[in-house]
Amino acid sequence: MNFWINILASGVSTGTALLFATIGELFAERAGILNLGVEGMMLMGAVTGYGVAYASGNPWLGLVAGMLAGAFLSFLHAFVAISLRADQVVSGLSLTFLGTGLSLVLGEGLSKAVGVQTIPSLTVPLLSQIPFFGPILFEQKSLLVYVGYVLTPAAWFYIYRTRPGLHLRAIGEYPAAADSLGINVFALRYFYVLVGGALGGLAGASLSLSISPGWYSEFTTSGLGWIAVGLVIFAQWNPFRAAIGAYLFGSLRRLVLDLQGEQVIAFFPNPFFQDRNLQFFLEMIPYALTIVVLIIGSRQALRRRLGAPAALGIPYVRGERGL
Repeated sequence: MNFWINILASGVSTGTALLFATIGELFAERAGILNLGVEGMMLMGAVTGYGVAYASGNPWLGLVAGMLAGAFLSFLHAFVAISLRADQVVSGLSLTFLGTGLSLVLGEGLSKAVGVQTIPSLTVPLLSQIPFFGPILFEQKSLLVYVGYVLTPAAWFYIYRTRPGLHLRAIGEYPAAADSLGINVFALRYFYVLVGGALGGLAGASLSLSISPGWYSEFTTSGLGWIAVGLVIFAQWNPFRAAIGAYLFGSLRRLVLDLQGEQVIAFFPNPFFQDRNLQFFLEMIPYALTIVVLIIGSRQALRRRLGAPAALGIPYVRGERGL
């Protein structure tokens, strides 16, 4: 029982960073802007947050700095994609290269930093005593996990039950119609791309300051930004489905690590323990499953348009017919 509790608890913790990035990308895509620069924004958030926390001794200041770094990087994408109406795929990929390169330069020497204050842990009294679910959900090593619990329903309520959320869906579905009703399509698209960038920066900073404290160059994120982009499609642009996908992926990553240390699995010798070369294939499982889910989700989205914004990736030009 403890084996599965540890795996699921770690999955919730790691999945929280992935959840921040996924919901940030979800907001941007709901506004009609595809941003493939999530990995770069996460790396910039991680290195900026860790560096500021090291310099100031305040992890919360580092967290804010990480969000600002992600938002600044996303502003570059917004300018290129919205104002210049350039190809959003190319711009997003460039953002990832830029963020990765900048983070490696800025993070030079940070891997040896010691004494950096991190985000404190929190155990919720009484709720943490609930059998099985208590230790998984309410005995977490990071306060940010509880922020994720609040963010998911808040994002869903904002998108589907508020007037600003209606405007968000309108500019992603029918920007011309929204413009005709007086909604500022360009300003709102800028705003939601910045929101996505800030959440991407928060995801990176939560990794370096809480979930796996430290700066490990590009290995700090280990490709989670790309997973976040895929999870948006898996989630069909729904925050609750995004949370499920993020926590499942986080649990799979921990399961892969724990399986490597087990000598026996279901009364049989563990081949991954006996032959260390097989661990490379074991570590591929979470990413391979994500690719499979992404392919299936993409085919469903293309066939039935399950939640995909109609104007996603299409630059809006005022006065043109259509979207």
